[in-house]
Parts: sequence; C-alpha cells; structure tokens
Amino acid sequence: MDEEITSIEKSQTWKLVELPEGKHSIGVKWVFRTKYHADGSVQKYKARLVVKGYAQEYGVDYEETFSPVARFDTVRTLLALGAYMHWPIYQFDVKSAFLNGELLEEVYVNQPEGFVVQGKEGCVYKLQKALYGLKQAPRAWYNKIDSFFGERGFERSKSEPTLYIKKQSEGDILIVCLYVGDMIYMGSSAAMVADFKDSMMKKFEMSDLGLLHYFLGLEIKQEEDGIFVSQQKYAADLLKRFNMTNCNVEETPMNVNEKLQMDDGTEKADPTRFRSLVGGLIYLTHTRPDISFAVSAISRFMHSPTKQHYGAAKRLLRYVAGTTEFGLWYNRVAEFELVGFTDSDWAGCVQDRKSTSGYVFNLGSGAICWSSKKQNVTALSSSEAEYTAATAAACQAVWLRRILEDVKQEQTKATTIFCDNKSTIAMTKNPAYHGRTKHISIKVHFIRDLVNEGSVGLEYCSTNEQSVDVLTKALSKSKFEYFRSKLGVCKFESRESVEM
Repeated sequence: MDEEITSIEKSQTWKLVELPEGKHSIGVKWVFRTKYHADGSVQKYKARLVVKGYAQEYGVDYEETFSPVARFDTVRTLLALGAYMHWPIYQFDVKSAFLNGELLEEVYVNQPEGFVVQGKEGCVYKLQKALYGLKQAPRAWYNKIDSFFGERGFERSKSEPTLYIKKQSEGDILIVCLYVGDMIYMGSSAAMVADFKDSMMKKFEMSDLGLLHYFLGLEIKQEEDGIFVSQQKYAADLLKRFNMTNCNVEETPMNVNEKLQMDDGTEKADPTRFRSLVGGLIYLTHTRPDISFAVSAISRFMHSPTKQHYGAAKRLLRYVAGTTEFGLWYNRVAEFELVGFTDSDWAGCVQDRKSTSGYVFNLGSGAICWSSKKQNVTALSSSEAEYTAATAAACQAVWLRRILEDVKQEQTKATTIFCDNKSTIAMTKNPAYHGRTKHISIKVHFIRDLVNEGSVGLEYCSTNEQSVDVLTKALSKSKFEYFRSKLGVCKFESRESVEM
C-alpha cells in the first residue's frame, strides 16, 4: 500500500484541495491481488488504489472511455513472425500504467483509508492524472502512450491501433504491440531494440521482463527451432476450479453422435456455473483452435442451459484434462505465406437449421487466426453455406494482409483460401449461378471483388485434407487428431511431428 501511494505521488497524480462548491468527490477503495509466474509460483503481491467509478456521472466526471487493446490474432501473428525471422521477442510491464494518463475532466476523490492527512481530514484530492477504476482511465493512458510513440518516430497501424512500427532507411524495423500496460516488442536491429528499451525506461516506471515467456495467460517458449505457445497453467487452474483435475480423460472434445438442442428434455442446470465454465473455455481457445467448435456449440445455450449442455461442457473439460500440455507450434519455416481454409456444416444446428462457418489461417507452420461461428441466416444449399463462410474468411484475409504489410511482410500474391466445394469456387469467379444466388445478401458477394482484384483466390482441396473441418463439426478420433496436427496444435515434446 505504501508503494502504491508512493507511486501515485511520484507521478504527481493528485493534489490535496478543499472540495469546490457545487462539486462532488468519488470514493476510493483498496484492491489486493497476487500475481503468479507461468509455473504457478508467486511473482508478487500487489495493492491497488481504485476509484469507485460506478459513482461517476457522464458529462460531469467523464465523457469518452473507449481504449483499444491488441487482438490475440495480432499477438499470434507476431509470434509466428518472430519464429520466422529468428528475432527474440521481449516484454515490458508499465508499473501503474493508468497513473500516467492525463485527465481532461475535473475529478475529485476522497482520501484513501489509512492515508488520511492529519489536520486536513475534510480535504479531497483533485486528480491531475488517471487512477485505476476511473471510466476514462484506459483511454487517458492509451492517448499518453500513443503520443509518446508518435514522438519517437513510430507509425501506428491503420488496421490494429495497438500495433506500432518504426522503420529506418537502412531497412531495419522495430515492432511494438500494446495490451494496456503490457508490451511485447522485437526488431531486426539490436541497436533499435536497445534504444527503445532505454527510452521507455527513462519515460515510464517499467518492469523489464526480458524475453517474452508469459503474456496474458499465454506461456511462450522461444527455442532455436521455433516458438511454442500454450496455456498449460490456465488449463490446470480451470480444471481445479471445476473439480476436474483427476477426472477420466476424453480423446475428442465432442461426442460425434450428440446433437445439442434447446429443449432436450433434461433438467435445467445452474446457469451461473455453466456460464463461468464456458467463459473459461472461451479464453482457452486463444491457443487451442481444436476446441473452438465445441466451445462455440455449448455457448449457444448460455441463457438457459440444461443438464445435457452442462454434461457436454464437462466432456470438453475431460478432453482438456488429457491435453493440458498442448499448444501452438510456430516453426522456423523457409516460406512465410498466409494460407487459409474455409468450410461450413450445412444446416448443422438441429434447432433452427442454420449452418456453422469455420475458417483458419496458417502463417508458416501454425494457425494464427481461426473462427467457428453459426451463420446469421439460413442457407438454402451447401454451396450457399460455403459461400457465406468463404466471404467471412476473405474479409479476415484482407485484414491479415494489411497487418503483414505493416510489418514489412507484404503478401505479393493472392492469399489462397482452400475450399472443398467446387460450386462455391465457381460462384466467387463469375455470376453464372444467378438463379440460385440472387437472394443472397449483397455483402456476401464482397468476395467476388476480392477475387477480381487479386487479394484472395479460392482453390479446391479434398474434404480429406480440409483441416477446418475441426471447426465446423464433431469428428471421429482419427480425423480429429489428423486435422489438429495440421493446425500446428501439439505437445512441445512432439513438435517435430506437426503436419506441414
């Protein structure tokens, strides 16, 4: 607590004043937290002074509040890039990051418990900078760090507002990715990396964490032959939370013969516990595309889960229990080419007969981006369902190509997206199927423009090689394990056996 108050005063965050007439002050409270290392050992104990932001009034104490954070798609892309370029990836943690954000509004807070100034018990603090808990604190911090990067010659990505790139005339590049106060950075020049580190340490109070090894629950191993990312500790904690640590394990996430539906005749399950379980599994999908379809399927019943839905979720946990050591492997490959796969399970939902879209993009040897999502409209044919899924994949490809261009990895050729439906491929190249496609929403036809301009191109692949099948339906053990390997999902010890 003393350290937190010292940090606040060192940053000149507040000034003790008498509360002006007509103004109101906001309460504060102490919040305590334990931070852990990747192996579960205690890293440090933290005390944070937090403003009771729920008492703020819009238009008086705050206005704009939104602040961007890095997408995990971006983080995985940078990991794949680091593996390909043989660049070590480093990590910073800005101590009390929000205390650096400068406020535009006039905000007053009460003196914190245990640190009331004697003789001035009736005074309050006028905030000059942000405190944690303020609704506008994340935005104030982002504006501060964004201005700093601009002054240092960085360019902000137009496609990812938390990705910053600094380029030199000699061709060297430095890349920084921001997630609130956590930063990862890497570059082609050791001098640029060292200069950036020095400038950050002088400007902000930082923790230099060295090589990236633990970031937002992701465990990263940087090896000579590539980078491995997993969530082993998170998975173990999730199993412990739901008393499944010593459970019998399953070899696949879902029963291939089970079709979940809303009214299955079983009793209602505890919705709070079910939502907590599904929420935990959703976060696990950041390194586990192999469970994405199963998580998507059970999450459709969050509002009214039954015993059967809860049983399907626990089966998924039993699969996780047997694969806690699994993660994504990014090999040091010879070619750094973006390749996609798209598929759909036509009318797979027994409730409303809507289809499930799935896509995955590989960069190098591992998946960097994937999706398993039920379509918004009912498709009249398998070709229409695949066409809708292909458009979603193409839109994601455009964004990924822009990110890669920002980091000097421009894709000179059209990004290949593999599809196992020849009718869908034909529909993207010409409007010959007008009679069967005239009712399709205009936005779905966007893929035709992308194909014509050469940004993406659909190519046929056999259903037996369609790795995105794992994102659209439950599969048998043999098929599931084969496609899982093609996504780059494996144990660290068996990384050499990953299908390329």
